[in-house]
Amino acid sequence: MSKKVLPNFDNTELAFRHLSDSDLRRGRILFELLSRPWLVGIGSLFAKIALALRFPVAWAIKPTVYAQFCGGETIEESENTIELLSKNGVRTILDYSAEGITSEEELDSTCSEILAAIKAASNDSRHAFSVFKPSGLSLQGLLTKSTDKFTVKEEEEWERVLGRIRSICSSTADASGRVLIDAEESWIQDNVDEIAEDMMSDYNRETAVVFTTVQLYRHDRLQYLKELGERAKEGGFKVGVKLVRGAYMEKERARAEKLGYHSPIQPNKEATDKDYDEAMKYCLDNLGVFHIFAGTHNSESTLLLCEEMTKRGIQNDDFRISFSQLLGMSDQITFNLAAHGYNVAKYVPYGPIREAMPYLIRRAKENTSVAGQTSRELSLIRKELERRKAL
Repeated sequence: MSKKVLPNFDNTELAFRHLSDSDLRRGRILFELLSRPWLVGIGSLFAKIALALRFPVAWAIKPTVYAQFCGGETIEESENTIELLSKNGVRTILDYSAEGITSEEELDSTCSEILAAIKAASNDSRHAFSVFKPSGLSLQGLLTKSTDKFTVKEEEEWERVLGRIRSICSSTADASGRVLIDAEESWIQDNVDEIAEDMMSDYNRETAVVFTTVQLYRHDRLQYLKELGERAKEGGFKVGVKLVRGAYMEKERARAEKLGYHSPIQPNKEATDKDYDEAMKYCLDNLGVFHIFAGTHNSESTLLLCEEMTKRGIQNDDFRISFSQLLGMSDQITFNLAAHGYNVAKYVPYGPIREAMPYLIRRAKENTSVAGQTSRELSLIRKELERRKAL
């Protein structure tokens, strides 16, 4: 039997064959700008001011940063992106990207939009998962409080939050789909963990419908994952788990220092990498309980998962294991995985430009804060442009 060939994440021809030369040049310019933290800081400040003063910004944003990282303003407008990905073996995760919601009406509207995305994904093999952030379905501050300290009014608000989340999980189950519950900051995550486990216990009896998220840049999450696995075995349900490193490191450390408590963040990147890879192996060793969603832009961890699957005789397209990256980033991982038959999807954010701006600002800042991310994207794009030029 021939040895299975693993993906090569340096293959830029496979990585970018879905993009035109002009698409690549746009990406090169954007990542060149993102490689300058001071410029990102100034641009983010001006963007926030423009939003606050309601200046028209769509003309500048839509053909540039929005086109790079978002599918469109609506599900229908995202259709071209969905189809382009599908033709290259990559599925879609529609992610309604509105943030900073402040009223019950807006929360209900967000819930309705997520339900619409679930409906769009049903019976359409181009879609892999649906997704939501609990903070997008709850008033600010409610998720930070212990439920036994709620006022009567807050208890009513909390019941509405749970109702929205249950409607999403129930609709997903009815559509034979899968839904990701995205992670939040540590001071919110305890309530989110409790909700996610309740939903998994209810809907993950035969297969994993609901997926929680574990951020391994927290030093307590590997142990939490193992304890969750034990509770799932005892309770007779599957654990769907999205494994990520995490996205709130600077905010977490600053808050811990300000309020005088021990930071939940790992001491260094090496510790994060170690726990991520251990968590991945633990889930593989307990695949009867866990379904894995590897949400990472780290090529080493991705390749390790491919190697561990091979070592255990797990097929590339095993439905219990999925990979994902964000639209507009790490195409060298996504499209090389797809070419080798792995289950891989892109997060495709969508929504009105003004409502998506906080997401885009956060994405820009995260790109500058993750060591090597922007320079890696830039070097691969340059490499592919040079390869095409030489043809």
